[in-house]
Amino acid sequence: MEPSSTEGGAEETLLKNQPPGLPHKVILKHGQELEEEQEELAEHQPLEQEDLNFERWKRRPLPERTLHQKIVDIKTYLWNAETREFMGRSGKSWSLILLFYAVLYLFLAAMFGGCMFCLMWSISPYHPTFNDRVMPPGMTMAPILEGHEITFNASSRKSWKMYAKSMDEYLKPYNDGPQQKKNIHCSQGRYFMQDDLEESAERKSCEFRRSWLGDCSGLQDPNYGYSQGRPCILLRMNRILGYLPGQGKPVNVTCGVKRGPTDTLGEIQFFPKSFFDLNYYPYYGKLRHTNYSAPVVAVRFMSVQYDTHIQVQCKLNGKGIINDSPTDRHLGSVTFSFDIGA
Repeated sequence: MEPSSTEGGAEETLLKNQPPGLPHKVILKHGQELEEEQEELAEHQPLEQEDLNFERWKRRPLPERTLHQKIVDIKTYLWNAETREFMGRSGKSWSLILLFYAVLYLFLAAMFGGCMFCLMWSISPYHPTFNDRVMPPGMTMAPILEGHEITFNASSRKSWKMYAKSMDEYLKPYNDGPQQKKNIHCSQGRYFMQDDLEESAERKSCEFRRSWLGDCSGLQDPNYGYSQGRPCILLRMNRILGYLPGQGKPVNVTCGVKRGPTDTLGEIQFFPKSFFDLNYYPYYGKLRHTNYSAPVVAVRFMSVQYDTHIQVQCKLNGKGIINDSPTDRHLGSVTFSFDIGA
């Protein structure tokens, strides 16, 4: 009998004897058997009870170390004598990392210094490099108040002495002696232009004497009228570098009741005048206009109605002046209130 017929007969005998329901076996040419992958059987087999015991999979807590062990670990971390490492790094590793950071910070410092040098080289200390828009000036007042409310009783010195003290501090730079010594007397009615000088040259300043403020100078009446119920305030236009206010005409100042009857404010006096002279402009900045004194307009309210809350507004009036801005109440005007008692 041929070998092929014997092998064929053996295969048929195995297939006939295979129990039904079990996975069949793959028969190789040489008669070797390979069972199918056991994964199919594992999918249908139920889990054993020991597989459902999740307690054995939980992470067991580490035993608590003693204080001595912790101290030993810290000492080993700081200096490991076996590996000769300091804080987990060898000497070579520390040298490389320190070199890296030294080079990094030197580079950053050089870059910062170069940027600052270029910036300072391109910026003039005397005037802005770019000045494409000049806002109209605002106005400030003295005494300097919180909330711009002037409340006092004429017969009570304690209630108004802080206002008189604020006026004194405000007018110290305008004392006649320093003004005559440092500044010059200027002709009125025209701008004091000094553009023909070198950029760094110091500009001359026109004097503004405190005595010109008359009854509001504090020289004749150190109480500035507050003890009589006739208070004084001081108004000054904000400084703007190179600004020429009024476009050739003086900027006028007016004061009146903002809300309520107009007769509650009474008569108003202005010192030395009710406008800002042009000879104090333009302003050339602190470095060049070292002795500059901004002009001041003093306003005295002669007959304010007592025991009445009066809201007052003083405005700048002139060409190019904005005094009715809805977003900036200090632009071209200043608002304050009076509450005066006898």
